[in-house]
Amino acid sequence: MVRASGRRHLTLHRFLIALGSNQLHPQYGAPAAVLRAAVEAMASGGLAVLAVSPVIRSRPIGPSQREYANGAALVETPLDPPALLDVLQTIETQFGRKRQGQRWRARTLDLDIVLWSGGCWSDARLAIPHREFRKRTFVLGPANRIARHWRDPVTGLNLAHLEYRLKRRLDHPRRAP
Repeated sequence: MVRASGRRHLTLHRFLIALGSNQLHPQYGAPAAVLRAAVEAMASGGLAVLAVSPVIRSRPIGPSQREYANGAALVETPLDPPALLDVLQTIETQFGRKRQGQRWRARTLDLDIVLWSGGCWSDARLAIPHREFRKRTFVLGPANRIARHWRDPVTGLNLAHLEYRLKRRLDHPRRAP
């Protein structure tokens, strides 16, 4: 898009990013401090950080035995989803993340794109909305604190409704017929 003055107008995208850590970092310390440092790294990397949730603790999924620190950040950037994924994976690597071995193992830092203001995105590397976010209280809880009215483009439900439904399902599981 070009403005009348001849300057290009950048389209800004908003993204909801899930944050997770369950390992000590030699420089930043405990997992909660790793998340705070990761938010600072995102801001230093050119992302406008609009909101950050409080950090919560959660049980691990899979083989890891260590409890996680989880949170969420709302960021704004002119980057498209694949370019943002590259930025986030670079930050993870700078924090010591290695992308090999067993899935869901302990990690110093995990940054996942959950939602995007552009709706849905899917390619070989990335799917938005995140495929599993509707099933994870450790994502929906922090996300709901900073973006409760943001709607899931697949279900049409906002984050507050998604979190309520998930908690209700977990509190009152259905019986087998």
